[in-house]
Amino acid sequence: MHSSEHGELVRTRATSLCEHKILPSDGEVCAPDLGGRSTRGSNYHSGVANASTVTLESGLRLSYAAQGAGSNPAVVLLPGPTDSWRSYQPILERLPPDLRVMAVSQRGHGDSDKPQVGYSVNDFAADVVSLLDVLGIERAVLAGHSGACLVARRVALDHRERVAGLILEASPTTLRDHAGLTAFVDLVSGLQDPISPDFVRSFLLDTSSDGVAVAFLEQLVNETLKVPARVWQAMFTDLLQYDDTAELKRIWAPTLLLWGDNDALVSRDMQDELASHIPNADLLVYTGVG
Repeated sequence: MHSSEHGELVRTRATSLCEHKILPSDGEVCAPDLGGRSTRGSNYHSGVANASTVTLESGLRLSYAAQGAGSNPAVVLLPGPTDSWRSYQPILERLPPDLRVMAVSQRGHGDSDKPQVGYSVNDFAADVVSLLDVLGIERAVLAGHSGACLVARRVALDHRERVAGLILEASPTTLRDHAGLTAFVDLVSGLQDPISPDFVRSFLLDTSSDGVAVAFLEQLVNETLKVPARVWQAMFTDLLQYDDTAELKRIWAPTLLLWGDNDALVSRDMQDELASHIPNADLLVYTGVG
């Protein structure tokens, strides 16, 4: 399931976080009005979301959007591979204003810096910790989508004192030697800049649910086109090698697994395995989305 389309999962997320005590509950925080805009059909409106830039200690600059200042811990949204922070924009628009939340374009993505190297799960995870340091965030709830779940898990494993909770959306167990990803890595090995918009559009459609709003899809196409071919190649190659499954029992942060039963890319078996290996994990399964 692509982060551009969560269906009803988007509409229930804030309530779920409160119910599972990953986020604080305070009146309307647990019941925001999510009934307005939608990423489906022609009802999607892009809204106004302003990006900021933060410079990490390494000198790397990351683009992000932030809102709210009232909650502790903060919530950090990590988009999936090739996505920028704008893939979370419809969610930002639905969250209560007193919830401190930020969506981050990881290195190589969106308007963030694009160094020549450094696109492994470990590299992305190190950036998250540095981001928390620079922004003065002692502890955060990390929400990852797809391959970014591995990044969030890595932070929770190596810096457990910084992670108040995990939200893992459509999380794989591991993609190591995954047949479908192996074929995709072979495909992207031939990518050259500039990448074709038709290729990007096809990729987004293949990894999304039906009914993505045309305006939102085109925004995502434009954002994904900012990712150089070498980043696609390095990032997906590393995902094909990364495996933290033997370490999952060391994740003590409260963890919420979100999964839609129409997900053709990440299986229910993966969710059950994660739920059984992460000590404090709960699984929410949504029917008819994915």
